[in-house]
Amino acid sequence: MPRSRPDRIGPARWPACVTPAEFIAKWQASTRNERAACQEHFIDLCRLLDEPTPNFDPTGEDYAFEKGATKFTGEDGWSDVWRRNCFAWEYKTQWACSRQRRPCPENDPVG
Repeated sequence: MPRSRPDRIGPARWPACVTPAEFIAKWQASTRNERAACQEHFIDLCRLLDEPTPNFDPTGEDYAFEKGATKFTGEDGWSDVWRRNCFAWEYKTQWACSRQRRPCPENDPVG
């Protein structure tokens, strides 16, 4: 059942949380690529952690998917998920990790 919870963005309503077992089962079985799955994966992660999703910021000014961002190098870039004064989140596939010569998580749910 939906519930109301105050947040810095304002009051929000979102679906009940998923359990850790439901989250793991869903994403271990997923064969979709990063682009096809990353937003749904992040929404499920928010539900697992009982946090609001970017969709609860109607303007996208404080919390958004696909937000333009400045990289540490000063270049322009994009963040898959961005929340003002909190984080910029970028999903990576196995291929992208191997190109950067670093290990990816074994259970990469979106790669």
